[in-house]
Amino acid sequence: MSHPHGPPPEELTRRRDRAGYQPPGRDVTPAVGTRGEPAQWGHDGADGEIAGQGRHWTDSRWSFLYDKGTRYAKALAGDGAGGAASAAAEAVDRVRGAARRARSGPEVEVEPHGPFIHAPVWTWEVPVYFWFGGVASGSSWVAMAADAVGDDEAATWARRLTLGAVLPCAPLLIMDLGRPLRFLHMLRIVKVRSPMSLGAWVLSAFSGTAGIAVLADLFERKAIARAAGGATAVLGTYLGSYTGVLLASTAVPVWNRSRTLLPPIFICTAAAGGAAANRLLLAATGTPVGDPTREALGMVETVAMGAELALSSFNERRLGRIGRAIETGKPGRYLTAARRAVMAGLALRAARKRGGPWVHHLASVLYLAAALGFRFAWVTAGPASADDDEAVALAGRQDK
Repeated sequence: MSHPHGPPPEELTRRRDRAGYQPPGRDVTPAVGTRGEPAQWGHDGADGEIAGQGRHWTDSRWSFLYDKGTRYAKALAGDGAGGAASAAAEAVDRVRGAARRARSGPEVEVEPHGPFIHAPVWTWEVPVYFWFGGVASGSSWVAMAADAVGDDEAATWARRLTLGAVLPCAPLLIMDLGRPLRFLHMLRIVKVRSPMSLGAWVLSAFSGTAGIAVLADLFERKAIARAAGGATAVLGTYLGSYTGVLLASTAVPVWNRSRTLLPPIFICTAAAGGAAANRLLLAATGTPVGDPTREALGMVETVAMGAELALSSFNERRLGRIGRAIETGKPGRYLTAARRAVMAGLALRAARKRGGPWVHHLASVLYLAAALGFRFAWVTAGPASADDDEAVALAGRQDK
C-alpha cells in the first residue's frame, strides 16, 4: 500500500537517477559517488594521500584557530607530489567542472503561481474622472495663455469651460469611492507624500478658484478673474499630472514600470484635450475661421497629441514583457482605438488645405476621443497586469 502523500524525497531521487533524469539545461550528475549516498574514499596504495589532508590526518590534530602549524591543503601537483596527488587534482577538477556545468546552463523557467498582489478595483468612473480633470487642466492653461496675449473673449470662454469640465470630477470620484463620507475623510488631513490625498485637496482648490474666476467674469472684475485664472492654471499643473503619479505609485507592474513617463503622457493628453475643447467652443460661439487663437489651439492640440503618441510608443517598447497587459485584451482594444484616432486626426490636420472647417472640427473631436481612450487603456490595464503572475514576478526580480 502506497503512502497517501507519495514516496519520500530520497526515493524520488533514486527513481530519477535510475531513469537518467536531467533538468533542462543542467547536468546534475554527481562528480564523486552516488547522489544521496555517502561517497567512498580510499588510499591509492600504501603511500596514497587524500587531497587536502596529510598522512594519518596529521593536519586534523590541531585546529588552525590555534596556530599550531597545521598543514591544510597539501600540494596537489608538482614535483614530488606523486601519482596520488595527480589523481587528487583530477578529482578536484571533476568537482569544479560539475559545478561549472551546473552554473553555465540556461536559466530554468519556473512558472510563477499567484496571486501576488491585489488587483485594483476601479470602475468606469475613474478614467472618466481622469479625462474630465485633464480637459479642465488643459482649459485652465488655455485661459492663462489667452490672458497673456490679450484675448479677453477666449480667456472668458476658457474659464467657463474649465469650471464646466471640473464640476463632474467630484461626483465621479465620490461614485467610485462608494460613499460620500470617504471623500470628506480624505480632506481631514494632508499627506504630502500621498498623491491621492494631495489630489483631493488640489481638486477642491482648483474647483474653488475656477468658480471665483467665472464669478469675477460675470461681475466684470477682470483683474480678479485673471488672478483667479492664473491660480487655477497653477493648480491645474498638478491636477493634470497627479493621476499618472497616482497610478505609478502602486505595485501594479505596468503602472509602476511606467512611473517616469506616465505623468508626461497624462500632461500631453490634458493639454490636447483642453485645447481641442476650447477650439470647438470658440468655433461654436462664432469665432471666425482664421482667428489667431483658433489657429494656435489647433497647433497645440496637434503637437500635444503627437508627443503623447511618441511617448506612449517609447514607453511600451521599454516595458517589454511587462507591457503585455496594455497591449492585449480590453486595454489593447482601447489603446488601438486611441492610436487610430490620433493618426486620423493628424492626417486630417495634414490635409487641412483640401477641406473646410469641418476637417479641423473632426480632428479636434478625434483628439478628445483619443484622450479618453488612452485613459481607459491605462486604467483597465491595471487589473490585467496585477493578475499577470509572470509580470509581477519579473517586476520583483528587476527591483533587486
